[in-house]
Amino acid sequence: MSEKYIVSARKYRPSTFRSVVGQQSLTHTLKSAIASGRLAHAYLFCGPRGVGKTTCARIFAKTINCEHPTPEGEACNECPSCKAFNEQRSYNINELDAASNNSVDNIRDLTEQVRIPPQTGRYRVFIIDEVHMLSQAAFNAFLKTLEEPPEYAIFILATTEKQKVIPTILSRCQIYDFARITVPDIVQQLQYVCEQESIEAEPAALNVIAQKADGAMRDALSIFDQVAASTEGHITYQSALENLNVLDYDYYFRLVDTFLAGDVMQALLIYKEIRDKGFDSQFFINGLAQHLRDLMVASTPQTRKLLEMNDEVAQQYGVQSAKLAPQFYYRALDLCNSCDLNYRNASSKQLLVELTLVKLCQLVVAPQPQQAVQQPISKIDPSPAKPVQQSAPAASEPPLTVTPPTSSRIIRPAEPVQAPHPAEQAPPPAPAPEVQAPTQQPRPAAPSPTASRPMPRAVGNTPRIMVNVSNDASAQQQAANSTNASLRTMPFSAEQLNAAWQGYIDQHPQERALCTTMSYALPQQGDNAEHYVMIVGSSTELKNVEEHKAALMEYLSDQLQNDRLTLDVKVSEVPIDTPKILSPREVVEQIKQHNPNFNQFLKDFDLGLA
Repeated sequence: MSEKYIVSARKYRPSTFRSVVGQQSLTHTLKSAIASGRLAHAYLFCGPRGVGKTTCARIFAKTINCEHPTPEGEACNECPSCKAFNEQRSYNINELDAASNNSVDNIRDLTEQVRIPPQTGRYRVFIIDEVHMLSQAAFNAFLKTLEEPPEYAIFILATTEKQKVIPTILSRCQIYDFARITVPDIVQQLQYVCEQESIEAEPAALNVIAQKADGAMRDALSIFDQVAASTEGHITYQSALENLNVLDYDYYFRLVDTFLAGDVMQALLIYKEIRDKGFDSQFFINGLAQHLRDLMVASTPQTRKLLEMNDEVAQQYGVQSAKLAPQFYYRALDLCNSCDLNYRNASSKQLLVELTLVKLCQLVVAPQPQQAVQQPISKIDPSPAKPVQQSAPAASEPPLTVTPPTSSRIIRPAEPVQAPHPAEQAPPPAPAPEVQAPTQQPRPAAPSPTASRPMPRAVGNTPRIMVNVSNDASAQQQAANSTNASLRTMPFSAEQLNAAWQGYIDQHPQERALCTTMSYALPQQGDNAEHYVMIVGSSTELKNVEEHKAALMEYLSDQLQNDRLTLDVKVSEVPIDTPKILSPREVVEQIKQHNPNFNQFLKDFDLGLA
């Protein structure tokens, strides 16, 4: 008959401080307290589930009663006290589950046991698990015993919700906060279990299990048993994904690639593929938000340590994050968060997610300012554009000098320059002495002053025009034109501005003071169609608007597709009747003034304000 199976969470439960996973600093503090003999009468162990609170309480109880502790501060496991503890027959350790024993009678039974001194050993330890589940009356009945226990009694309270424990209990305990166990620590422990159980497991699969456990070692061991049972001792990455219903991060990498390319159709197809596999849409959007967060963290070496994954996957995140700007992460995460918040109330949840993907695809792709660049060129050559052929300028081809008419504009590749009038042109310089090699073609009679710079070759039928412009002035003009071409200059009306103005108010209800000011101080058109003025009633309102002005202008520019919009905020020279927030008493007084019958109503029912 085969040996009785024991689940990994119990079989590999730590029995020494050294074997506790992920709590090294805390266990070191407990061992130091035991070694120095500075033991408190009450401890509170708090933290997430499955991180070792009750386990450490048991190890602590065994160690303080050990007759021959090791130099490292561990129990010897050889003395009668340790053997009784290991065989679960020690009378010095008492455990109470407060989740099911939370009444006053249960606490009174506990206090009666406290009066009995230990028969062997030095201390009696009382472990109360899930102590936050005690009733208010039970807490009060426990207070006196907890404050003045016998010298041999030590209480260890364990809870996952410290905020539910009353302050009078907290003030009587030494509090130890247990941390979530990191993914690398969980993976290392799972690899140890694999070695002991002769199970083959891919590192990526163990990483998936560790992430699914969400910082709980007990959960990780339970999940590990589940996957190991279904794979017959050979755990692969794909089998872990299938057993745990986890979405492969490769889908998210593919989606971000579609965002970079602005490929809306491909993004929707990937989303359909995910839905066809049975994944919930809200689970998908939360996973996408987590992926974007990991990309943002991986974008800088300082924050890359926040990634809880193996080095191979972390490197993949670093490669993709280098392709994205920081502004993309902020807006993308905001879109995913809005989708998650609105998901429950959405009538068409699929459409909500698809609309979010469409917006994400539009974050990277910027509008192409082609018309602004091609507009001046059409004034010279109205003929249809011909394909541009990339070729190096021929050395033997002489430059063609063209004198344009007065009304023409001289066009360089990136800068429009007005040509001088023929009468204002300087006379050509005297021809240089003709010195030519036998194999060279004759030089032109009037060389261009800019002959020292390579000139672009003429394309199609468009003539090349020689202009004497200094390098510095040309570079500055080219930069200015490039900046102007990238600006959004979509025309808008006052009605469209008011609609965008109200949209900002609707999306920022938490900024009550700003929204109140914006509701009455509507923008008024100023010197031109893109300049507006906002008149507020006080300097306090002016300061508040100025603090939020950058975010407001960014929102208005995005809504109106116009980056030239300006807004001046001024304080009115005359008092403005701003809306007043009335108190409940003022509301009642106003009702009395407008409705005399209301007074009789109050008298009939003997009503009044407290």
